[in-house]
Amino acid sequence: MTRTEYPWLLPSAMSAGSRGKAARPRRTVRDWAVDTVTFLFAVLLGLTALDTSENAGNSDLVVFADLLIGAAACCALWWRRRAPLGLAITLVVVCVVSPVSGGTLLVSLFSLAVHRPFKPVGIVGTLAFAAAAVQYAVRPDPGMSFVTAAVTSVLLILLALGWGMLVRARRQLVVALRERAVRAESEADLRAEHAQRLAREAIAREMHDVLAHRLTLLSVHAGALEFRPDAPPAEVARAAGVIRDSAHEALQDLREIIGVLRTPGDGDSADRPQPTLATLDALVAESREAGMKVTLDNRITDPAGVPAATGRTVYRIAQEALTNARKHAPGTEVTVAVRGGPGPGLTVDVDNAAPIGEFEKVPGSGQGLIGLTERATLTGGRLEHGAADHGGFRVRAWLPWPS
Repeated sequence: MTRTEYPWLLPSAMSAGSRGKAARPRRTVRDWAVDTVTFLFAVLLGLTALDTSENAGNSDLVVFADLLIGAAACCALWWRRRAPLGLAITLVVVCVVSPVSGGTLLVSLFSLAVHRPFKPVGIVGTLAFAAAAVQYAVRPDPGMSFVTAAVTSVLLILLALGWGMLVRARRQLVVALRERAVRAESEADLRAEHAQRLAREAIAREMHDVLAHRLTLLSVHAGALEFRPDAPPAEVARAAGVIRDSAHEALQDLREIIGVLRTPGDGDSADRPQPTLATLDALVAESREAGMKVTLDNRITDPAGVPAATGRTVYRIAQEALTNARKHAPGTEVTVAVRGGPGPGLTVDVDNAAPIGEFEKVPGSGQGLIGLTERATLTGGRLEHGAADHGGFRVRAWLPWPS
């Protein structure tokens, strides 16, 4: 939602005059209804003023002239959206000699306050006050004193201008709030995209550091194996060629799947230790030492047989879930369950109970869960998270485990 949906708030609409037919929006059903109501309102006030003019003893010619001028002024209200400033100034002059046009002047002042800023509104309002005083001198009303006529005119003009400025301020506020909501939504999308990009880069670095380093060494040793003199040359060459080709293909597939490059400036960290499923026990022990109540249900009998990337993803999911539980539900019991096997895949489920009592809440951005979802997706799995039926929070992921 932008200001283009409200052309009366655009700078071009704030300037005097019309910008041309192409720049004017078409009237909606609501616009036609409002224009009709204001036209009838101006006609009603004009008829009241015409009756007063007849009772004041004016000649039939003067009354007829008032009627014609008032009718023309009412018809001119259909252009109040296109040229509010010009129409208001014209009606200020007309009302000096034609009291029947007083209703159209109030309507035009209201439209001017809605469509124009305060400065031209203040100038035209001042002219309207002066015109009301001059009108009484030119066309006095025997049934009303000058003070009464002046006070009544001032109150009606202030009411029209104040109501119009209130409508304008409300419309501007609505547009500003909608733009702020759209901007906040766009910023949230950008933050989510940034978090996903960072997660992909981190996964790419981690996978490259571990797998690429080992596969590169495998390729080197496989190349040397082709020239070992202590084995049948044909057999050794054939086996070594297969190993080397497999390593090269694995590296190529890894680069294509990740689709990102190492960020410039990162140091060589290929030798750093990487977490696996076998180190999940150490993570749980560390959390228990920190005061958490953690129950581990690991039904994987051979953690070393789990693919390195899958085991590391399980570790990261459990680590992030335990961190969130420690921040947002301290003191509650957390259950970490790992199940599965080759073929069906591997499932990790981290469930914590609802928080108990009052505690100091630690703000979170939710970017960690976004990163976990991206990590699980890149490995060919899926991850779900949200509130559990018992009031706590649950993180559940499925990861492929080739048979």
